Amino acid sequence: MKTLLTTTDTQGIATLTLNSPERHNAFDDQLIADLTHALERLDADPQVRVVVLAANGKSFSAGADLNWMRRMADYSAEENLVDARALAELMRVLNGLKKPTLALVQGAVYGGGVGLVACCDIAIATPLAKFCLSEVKLGLIPAAISPYVVEAIGTRAARRYFLTAEIFAAEEALRLGLLHDIVDEEELTARGKAICQQILQNGPQALAVAKKLIGTVGRRPVDSKMIEETAELIAGIRASAEGKEGLGAFLEKRTPNWVKG
Repeated sequence: MKTLLTTTDTQGIATLTLNSPERHNAFDDQLIADLTHALERLDADPQVRVVVLAANGKSFSAGADLNWMRRMADYSAEENLVDARALAELMRVLNGLKKPTLALVQGAVYGGGVGLVACCDIAIATPLAKFCLSEVKLGLIPAAISPYVVEAIGTRAARRYFLTAEIFAAEEALRLGLLHDIVDEEELTARGKAICQQILQNGPQALAVAKKLIGTVGRRPVDSKMIEETAELIAGIRASAEGKEGLGAFLEKRTPNWVKG
């Protein structure tokens, strides 16, 4: 059975589904490699407009797989470093994807699974979702996922949940900013489709540059360099074929050419 399913519909909505429900969609080195390669391929595919991350079964992801952890216990320092770099690379690729990303969280999310959710642009969940940064219970730390989780929930919340390894509910994840919305279980797929449809109305190039813009302005002081960079970004996109098409469509009261159907 494939542990990762990939589908892309005619509108360019690509869905990556974690598919090892009997193992609660836990990671191992193979799934990490498969996810990384799938994300890189989808990001390079001009037909793909949105990437959805979902999971089958009761859990979204239980973090590290037990058999993988048993193997890691016998790794050398160098083997551990190679392994850790692979997980860090997965998070970097997902976080830096040029395409909009959406996590649909239907169940429990532990350890590295929280990193996947934090790396997605938008995350919605059902009331059944629960979260735990459980690494310290094993004498470990959530190092590879920490840049993205701390950015999502803030340092103050991280100081609690990194240290207690307590489970917190979807409502708390929403309050902290890890989630954007909570919907009933039977509405999760429909809500995800509605968000994707909203995204598909927008210019593909503009979406990619908007994601870059967030990284540019979110972590730096507002100074003359930032002001110049943002001016250059908007000037460049205004002069682009997509920018001209979007403005022309608005003024002419027609649908822009990137909207199918």
